Amino acid sequence: MHELPQQLANGLILGAMYGLIAIGYTMVYGIVQLINFAHGEIFMVGGFGALTAHLALPDGTALALALPLMVLGGVLASVTIGVAAED
Repeated sequence: MHELPQQLANGLILGAMYGLIAIGYTMVYGIVQLINFAHGEIFMVGGFGALTAHLALPDGTALALALPLMVLGGVLASVTIGVAAED
């Protein structure tokens, strides 16, 4: 009974991720007329950064605190790899 809302949320989140990557590909291709597949790698590193932040938190951490810290970990990992790849 509780599976449908969870699956709907999973679908929306996955669709948003696919859309974010597709917008990045479209913007890069529209400007330089060359597809750049590095977006997926940087996005993946951001996911691993969020996972690392989650695993570093102690057990029983409130979701309201864990989610912003995970987003921050993902952003920091993505930005670090993006800046390093640019140089």
